[in-house]
Amino acid sequence: MLLVHGGFADAALWSAVVAQLWEAGVAVRAADNPLHGLDVDAAHVAATARGIAGPVLLAGHGYGGAVITGAGTQAGNAVGLVYVAGYALDAGESVDDVNRRFPPAPLPTVGGPDTHVRIDPDAFAAVFAADLPASVAASMAASQRGIAPECLTGRAAGAAWRTLPSWYLIAADDRLVHPQAQRFMAQRAGARTSETAGSHAVAVSQPTAVVDLMLTAANVLA
Repeated sequence: MLLVHGGFADAALWSAVVAQLWEAGVAVRAADNPLHGLDVDAAHVAATARGIAGPVLLAGHGYGGAVITGAGTQAGNAVGLVYVAGYALDAGESVDDVNRRFPPAPLPTVGGPDTHVRIDPDAFAAVFAADLPASVAASMAASQRGIAPECLTGRAAGAAWRTLPSWYLIAADDRLVHPQAQRFMAQRAGARTSETAGSHAVAVSQPTAVVDLMLTAANVLA
C-alpha cells in the first residue's frame, strides 16, 4: 500500500495509520509528495508505485487524492484507490474547480502566485486540525509544507477511478475540503464510502477509521 499526503503536510501525517497497518501485517510505504504541480506530482508517485514489486493500493489524503487519481492511470501495478477526505478529480478538472463548486470558508493563506502557499499558522488549527490538541495542531502548523499554486489549478489528465475500484472516507467536520464536496466526489466515482467525525487531519485524529477502510479495500483486492 502506498500512502500519499496532500498539501500543508508531509508523510508524517500517516504515522499512526502506518503503525496500525504494520500491526495488521500490511506492507505499507508513505510517499513523499513533491507538491510542485499536479502533473509532476502524479508522475512522481506513479514512478514510486512502479518501483514496488507486485500490486499497489494507492491512498491519498486531501490534494494527495488528486495525485493518486492521476498516478493510478500511469502505474500499471495500481489495483485500487482509497481517498481520505481527498480530491477524486475527473479528467480535465482541477482542485480549484471542486472548491468553487462546493466552497469552504475562504482559506487564509500566506504566500503568493510565485511562491508555495501555506495556511496562515494562526488559522491552521481551525482550518486543518480542529479536533487535535492545541499543541499538536501548533506543531503541524509550524512544520507544514507549502503547496505550489499549480497543484490547485492543474487539471487532471485522467481519472483512475473510472477503471480502478475505489473507496472513500468522508471527514464530516472537514473545514478545508467541504464534506459535501467529498460526498459528491465519492458518489461520482462509485466509491465504497464510509464517514467519520473528523477534521481535515482525520488521518491523525481518527487513524483507526482510516485503517479500517484501507483494510477493507485490501481484503477485497486480495
